[in-house]
Amino acid sequence: MPRYRLLVEYDGRPYRGFQAQETLPSVQGAIEAAVLGFSGQKIRLIAAGRTDTGVHATGQVIHMDLERDWRPAMVRDALNAYLMPQPISILEAEKVADNFHARFSATGRRYLYRILNRRSPPAIDQGRVWHVRRPIDVEAMNGAAQVLVGHHDFTTFRDMQCQSKSPLKTLDVARVWREGEEVHLVFEARSFLHRQVRSMAGSLCQVGIGRWTAADIKTLLEARDRQACGPVAPADGLYLTGVGY
Repeated sequence: MPRYRLLVEYDGRPYRGFQAQETLPSVQGAIEAAVLGFSGQKIRLIAAGRTDTGVHATGQVIHMDLERDWRPAMVRDALNAYLMPQPISILEAEKVADNFHARFSATGRRYLYRILNRRSPPAIDQGRVWHVRRPIDVEAMNGAAQVLVGHHDFTTFRDMQCQSKSPLKTLDVARVWREGEEVHLVFEARSFLHRQVRSMAGSLCQVGIGRWTAADIKTLLEARDRQACGPVAPADGLYLTGVGY
């Protein structure tokens, strides 16, 4: 059966995460229903990452096997037609080798976290950014973020329900900068622990508003204690923006 790789964009607000659920709406469930609609085939697709409830994506990657040899452009367009008016879009579709795996073939994942840093709340971007009213020192945040780069035990930033076998991860990139009224945080790694990015973003924000310093981030990282973590940033501002292969 031909294997297809799809690049997917979605607004995570209406869904209980990416992973299919029996009775609750999910991104995976919506795409699989669209595949059934245009091809008559029931499938179980594989994603590069299972984003949580309310988390968005501009660069999610999935793969699926179809019984019929469809043209990739037709797969893309048919899925988009069946997905309307849901906030899910198939940006690209291509045939790939049978040994391609959206999750296990991935060599890196990139996340963006958006903070709206102004007094007034968001209107158009409500549910798509974390609104922080207090002034943020972006340089202090970026400096503290470098403490997290490298191979570490990230237990402090690991959700209690995380199913990963080990808290040891290598964070390749952590950058913070300002774009107008927004503060952007980017994290890149081969893989992440459950809610690691939101946990790091929340703790770094404590540095940005002046409550903590880079030394505090180092101390809580070395504590290897979930209780030491700062407030976890809300799902609203988190985006899976790319997967490397």
